[in-house]
Amino acid sequence: MTKSNLFVPRTYRHWTNSTDLVSFNVMVQETDLLIRAASNLSDKATKLVEKYRRSLESYIKCYPDFLTSLEPIKLNTNAPLIVKSMADASAKVNVGPMAAVAGAIAEFVGKELLEYTPEIIIENGGDIFIKSLKKRVIGIYAGSSPLTGKIGLEIEADETPSGVCTSSGTVGHSLSFGKTDATIVLAKSAVVADAAATAVGNMINDPGDIETALTFAKNLGGITGVVVIIGDKMGVWGDVKIIPM
Repeated sequence: MTKSNLFVPRTYRHWTNSTDLVSFNVMVQETDLLIRAASNLSDKATKLVEKYRRSLESYIKCYPDFLTSLEPIKLNTNAPLIVKSMADASAKVNVGPMAAVAGAIAEFVGKELLEYTPEIIIENGGDIFIKSLKKRVIGIYAGSSPLTGKIGLEIEADETPSGVCTSSGTVGHSLSFGKTDATIVLAKSAVVADAAATAVGNMINDPGDIETALTFAKNLGGITGVVVIIGDKMGVWGDVKIIPM
């Protein structure tokens, strides 16, 4: 129940420094979350990850196509809410439902943790769910691109809760048919952002594809911004504020 069962050292996590929040990790099998909150909620977060993994794994055991399909699929009427959210998001952008798994885990866990903290930032393999009371900057990691570590996304408090999700054809082991160093999608839902990042990234094999992919993104609905990085080239659409790091 994962985009990849391979361990990837997440060195980019060391760049983040939110001194006003408590930082902790939660790991359950392949799920590896970096969470920042008002207090250490690792026990509660672990139980929530286990709960949502059980929901997904139980559904996949009965309907294995949910795990392997690269296209949207029809659900059983008794599908859990997290399964329905992934299927709905993937149907909007014509990818398989597992394209949204990291964003879904981050969002579903994050929303429940908001009962215990006024702010939460959950990063799950480059996919982020954020609810903040103040302006935050999210650094952009784009592999070997010269833009890595040089720029970030400024997120206003009133833009949250929201999702900031990344797909890459050159970083990590998640399945991508494109060759971007980073395709970043911003949306009110991290589930939608995750699926859309995969769909947009799949369209880009060289810088000449960026414009077409951004046009596609504009017409999706439900997303607020896109950043595409391939080498030293970058394309941007929507309500995105990029700042130097």
